Amino acid sequence: MENTNQIKEMVKQKYSEIALQDKETNQSSCCGAGGCSTEVYNIMSDDYSTLEGYNPEADLGLGCGLPTQYAKIEKGNTVIDLGSGAGNDCFVARKEAGEDGRVIGIDFTPAMIEKAKANAQKLGYSNVEFRQGDIENMPVSANTADVIVSNCVLNLVPDKDAVFKDIYRVLKPGGHFSISDVVLKGELPENIKKDAEMYAGCVSGAIQKDEYLSLIQKNGFSNITIQKEKPIHIPDDILNKILNARELAIYKEGNIGIFSITVYAEKPKSCGCEPGCCS
Repeated sequence: MENTNQIKEMVKQKYSEIALQDKETNQSSCCGAGGCSTEVYNIMSDDYSTLEGYNPEADLGLGCGLPTQYAKIEKGNTVIDLGSGAGNDCFVARKEAGEDGRVIGIDFTPAMIEKAKANAQKLGYSNVEFRQGDIENMPVSANTADVIVSNCVLNLVPDKDAVFKDIYRVLKPGGHFSISDVVLKGELPENIKKDAEMYAGCVSGAIQKDEYLSLIQKNGFSNITIQKEKPIHIPDDILNKILNARELAIYKEGNIGIFSITVYAEKPKSCGCEPGCCS
């Protein structure tokens, strides 16, 4: 990946394609990035179908967790979903926030915004809206959200520090987030890091787990908690396309791991007057 703009353009192109694919195709792929596996099953995502508010047409099978299940959303809350896709987490969050709540989905892919708006219109939801924009510079005023959720999206963004800074800005004092994301333990083979399919597939954009948690702490959040953690197993037919025999053997030795984690953290109720805190 040569620079941030190239990465973002590649992700936008891939997710524009994903918006037009059916769920089965997305589930059999690298986190939806393309039909790169012959094994048709969820590589990363968890089953949403038992959650109230779930809408099958909004579920593209792109997630790596169930952040809304852990997000402690209360009636009347304002909830923001980062990388809202076709609206799946937004509609689950709406059920939790109720008629008096408000849900804002943010996605930088126009095709996803169009799909999400169409789904909301079909469902007749007047308190769910979708805005196009970057999640490291959200089209939202400071101190707006009670809760922020996101499902397997921050790993697609090159500047993750900027995302956490903007989450802090947008949360109300005392607000919190629950984010599912992909993290690493140990160093991935270089070919995985460079592969565009795997980047759009949420893997090679991931960073080390310790670094990820450190970014959250560095940006002023408190009560940082891992709510769920699970290993991600990438099928051999995907790995064989990008790794030679030696690299594959090293990868499978067990010292390297790809994990989905769901992380909870809070913006303190009272803080110094840094940008986004007291404004």
